Amino acid sequence: LSPYSLKLADDAQIIYSKINKYRNKHLQSNRQLSNLTEIAKRLQVRRSKRKRQEEYSVCERHNQFLTLFCGRDLEVLCAQCSLSVQHREHFICPLKKAASYHRKILEDSIEPLQHNMERVEKVITLQTSKIVELKKKVEYRREEIISEFEQLRLFLQNQQEALLRQMKDEETDTLTKLNANRVTFSDHASTLKRLLKEVKCKCVQSELELLTHVEGIYHRYQNLKRPELFLFRLKKYRFSLPPQYSGLDKLIKSFQVNVILDPETAHPCLIISEDGKTVHYGKRKQNLCYNPRRFYLCPAVLGSERFSSGRYYWEVKVGNKPKWTVGVCRDYFPRNWRNQPVVEGGFWAIERYVESIYVILGPKRTPLLPTVRPSKVGIFLDYELGEVSFYNINDRSLLYTFNDSFTEALCPYFYVGTDSEPLKISSVTNDER
Repeated sequence: LSPYSLKLADDAQIIYSKINKYRNKHLQSNRQLSNLTEIAKRLQVRRSKRKRQEEYSVCERHNQFLTLFCGRDLEVLCAQCSLSVQHREHFICPLKKAASYHRKILEDSIEPLQHNMERVEKVITLQTSKIVELKKKVEYRREEIISEFEQLRLFLQNQQEALLRQMKDEETDTLTKLNANRVTFSDHASTLKRLLKEVKCKCVQSELELLTHVEGIYHRYQNLKRPELFLFRLKKYRFSLPPQYSGLDKLIKSFQVNVILDPETAHPCLIISEDGKTVHYGKRKQNLCYNPRRFYLCPAVLGSERFSSGRYYWEVKVGNKPKWTVGVCRDYFPRNWRNQPVVEGGFWAIERYVESIYVILGPKRTPLLPTVRPSKVGIFLDYELGEVSFYNINDRSLLYTFNDSFTEALCPYFYVGTDSEPLKISSVTNDER
């Protein structure tokens, strides 16, 4: 070594010796810092272990990581579980591969579930609106019932007062006649007494006195007439309360509508009057342009009105027609039907079928037995309430009421039949009432 190198080595030895002396003299070991360092190392080990456990849970039976998945039982397994008899013949795949497959399935199901949830929410909203609608209908019915019963109460009260007045008038009149008859009989009794006294006197007189003026006695006796006995019998007071009397009057007054027949829908054999109020079946088939709204297989016609809200009343004069049908139907009601339409097809009506047989054309053909044969039928439509009512105008009685729910525009419907008698839409006037 060169002298320079030896000098550097000696200097380094001196510096190292001084550093050791300084450290031994001034620096001491920090046990607290050492403990913190040890705790940090242990926490790092635990954190790494927990991370591995989060990625792979441990099987409770075999204490091994759950790294596999059974495709048949849809169950996570450890390696030893996959070799068991229960899973030996099943499809086993790594956990990550199974998770990717099922994550894809679940993600694909999100959109359908979302749609289902939206549909359910719409149903809930609809049902909520139905609840509000129900409450409105119930309140409307409640007010209607209260109003009808109030009108009925007033009607009965007026009827009672009128009947009591009639009875009082009859009593006064009968008493007057009875008193007059009693006076007449009293006068007759006085006349009889006088005549009796005179006859008795004559009987005790001598022959000459008895025969004198005997002619006058005979004359008075023969001309004596007995007055008529006044007999009385109290009337049996009754009053009739036709069904729906006050309600029908209100319908006629408030909701009558001018229905006109629509020639564009009439069967080619039907002849409609110029005012559109009367229709009858003709023998000859008219040469008309094809119209998809026209009836071709049955002699029927619709009204020109389309009802999609509100309340309406009209009357149809059916007279003595052997067969007819009146009611309402959907605007797009099928025209070329062969079987009798029903409510499910958008048809609400009653008909006369073969002489005196009447039927309700509902879900089932139900016989109708009116007390009085209707020659005029009133029809009332309440679109919001889903009601179609039919009235017999002859006795002002309710024939039948359909309860349904309407979603499309409705039209008046008229089946004319093949007889020559006309079917006429009546003009409702107060004079007819």
